Amino acid sequence: MSKTRTAFFCSNCGAQSPKWIGKCPSCGEWNTYIEEVIKRDEPGFKHSLGLQKPAVPTLITEVKLDGESRLNTGNAELNRVLGGGLVAGSVVLVGGEPGIGKSTLMLQVALSIKGVRVLYVSGEESEQQIRMRAQRLGMGANECYILTETSTAEILKHISDIKPGMVVIDSIQTLSSENIDASAGSISQIRETAAELQRFAKTVNIPVFLIGHITKEGTLAGPKLLEHMVDTVLQFEGDRNYGYRILRSVKNRFGSTSELGIYEMQTSGLREVNNPSEMLITRHDETVSGIAVAATIEGMRPMLIETQALVSTAAYGTPQRSSTGFDARRLNMLLAVLEKRSGFKLGAKDVFLNIAGGLRVDDPATDLAIVSAILSSNIDMPVNAKTAFSGEVGLSGEIRPVSRLEQRVSEAEKLGFQKILISKLNAKAANIVAKNITLVPVAKMEDVFRELFA
Repeated sequence: MSKTRTAFFCSNCGAQSPKWIGKCPSCGEWNTYIEEVIKRDEPGFKHSLGLQKPAVPTLITEVKLDGESRLNTGNAELNRVLGGGLVAGSVVLVGGEPGIGKSTLMLQVALSIKGVRVLYVSGEESEQQIRMRAQRLGMGANECYILTETSTAEILKHISDIKPGMVVIDSIQTLSSENIDASAGSISQIRETAAELQRFAKTVNIPVFLIGHITKEGTLAGPKLLEHMVDTVLQFEGDRNYGYRILRSVKNRFGSTSELGIYEMQTSGLREVNNPSEMLITRHDETVSGIAVAATIEGMRPMLIETQALVSTAAYGTPQRSSTGFDARRLNMLLAVLEKRSGFKLGAKDVFLNIAGGLRVDDPATDLAIVSAILSSNIDMPVNAKTAFSGEVGLSGEIRPVSRLEQRVSEAEKLGFQKILISKLNAKAANIVAKNITLVPVAKMEDVFRELFA
C-alpha cells in the first residue's frame, strides 16, 4: 500500500508546500497554509476515465477550424452571458451566495433545454427534494436524469452508461475523489475533482456546469486555481430582499465578460427580464424631489435606472454620507465637486443615496443623474419626470463625454423620455438622429442647475 502523507496548501491560490510557511510565495498572502492529508497514486494507476488521447505536435497552419457550434440552453439571458450559447466541451463554474438561486437556475436550464439528455448530479439534496422543485418550476418534456452521488468515480460510471449531452454538478464542494484521502470540500479534493471533470469534458466534448459556494468575503470557495481551470466563471448575485437577480460573467474564454443577465425570482422560478429599464423605473403618481433617471450601460445592454437622493440638515455634529448600490468614495468626490466648484453648501448636511431595484452600478455616466438628484433634494424641487441624464462629472465641475451615447439616447427615447442631458463634447462628436427626444448639451454644473431649476 502507498504511504499516506500530509502536505500544506494555500487556501487562496492552492499552492502546495511540504511544510507550513507564513507567507505564500505564489500569491503573497499571509497565514493561508492549511495542512491536509493526501495519498500518492499507486504505481500503475490508470485514470478512471480511460479516455486520454496522445498529444501530437501540429503545425498551426494545419490546424482545422471547425465552425463554433453553440448549444441553445433554452434560457435567453444565460445564452447572452455565455456569449451566444453553450460551447461543447466547456466547463462553466456558477458561484453565488447561499439561497440566491444557483440550483434553481441550473435545474430550470436542465428542464428547459430541448433535444439534449441532461444528467443533474446533486450532493446536497435528495431526489425527492429535486422532484418537488422541478414540479414548482414546471417540468419540461426533455430527458433530465437525477443522480445523488458524491464520488467522482461513480459519477463517471453513470455518465458512461447514460451518455448525456450536458452534465450539472451541484456542487463541486461536495464531491470527493478516491485518489485523495482528504475530506470533501478541502482544497486538494476540489482541485482533484475539478481536474477529473475537466478532463472528461475536454475528451468527450460534453459541456459541464459546476455550482460553487462562495466565502464570506464573496469569493468562490476553494483555491484560486479552480477559476483558472474552468472555461467560464459566472457570478449569480442580488439582494435577497429584492426579487431581482443578476448573472455576471467574470471570465469567459468563448465570449465577452461585459455581458449580464437579469432575472426576477418568482414562486414558479426565475423569470427572464427582457426589458430591465421598465423594471427599474418607478412610476410616481406625484412629483417627488431627489429623483433622477440615468441612462447607463451594463455590458452591451443599455438600461435606464432611477437614482434617489435625500439631503437633510445634519442632526448630529458629523454629517452622514451613505450610499446603496453606488461607490461611497465616488459619492464623496461628487459632493466635494459641488461644494468647491459650484458653491453648493453641502458640508453640514446628511446625504443619502440609493440606486432603485437593488442594483449596483459603476458606470461613470450615472454621475450626472446622481448630482441632479442631490441638487433636487437639497432645494426640494423635483426634476421633470420625462428628463434623463447621461454624463460624467469631472473634478473641475465639467461634464465629460461618455461612450456609446447613441444606445443610451435610443433607450431613453424608446421609454418615452422627452429630454436627455448630455455633455457638450458628446453633442459635437456624436451623430445622433432622434425624433421624439431633445438632446440638451451642458458643459458645467451651472448649466445643469440652470436647465433643471431655472
